[in-house]
Amino acid sequence: MTEYDENWIATYTGLKFHYLDPSPDEIRIEDIAHALSLKCRFLGHCRLFYSVAEHSYRVAERLPDELKLSGLLHDAAEAYLPDIPRPIKVHYGLKEAEDKIFTVIAQKYELKDSRLIKEADDVLLATEARDLLPNMDGWARLPEPLPARIKPLSAATAETLFLREFKLWRDYD
Repeated sequence: MTEYDENWIATYTGLKFHYLDPSPDEIRIEDIAHALSLKCRFLGHCRLFYSVAEHSYRVAERLPDELKLSGLLHDAAEAYLPDIPRPIKVHYGLKEAEDKIFTVIAQKYELKDSRLIKEADDVLLATEARDLLPNMDGWARLPEPLPARIKPLSAATAETLFLREFKLWRDYD
């Protein structure tokens, strides 16, 4: 038995996910959608519960059709790791673990990389900061937020929308 055999978590669907050496066979969209729908953005330091699944769905909505699946799954690795703010991830070296998991997810679902995803993510971050966080003065240089205000969805609704969006674009082309 190796170190990798012992380092796994049980997923929502009952699979073993080996987070140190993930395999595409261990990844299920149902696990991703469920876990992300129960994870609150900003380590929970927002006015209302706002899930990573809802954030991901909103990012996908802002993208052209050929990038919607990639936008929806841009934070999918967080289904298997904590949702940690960018500066902390980089400082403590957690970005590498997240990147390793995301690479397997990207291969499994044939995700595309585009600056448009990062731009949509940043616009959502600016909008979330305005609508959900108590103080963002001087925190980061962000683009203009969207005009519409965010009214967070329930975890169950976010999970349903996430899965519906996935099914719409999984076989896109």
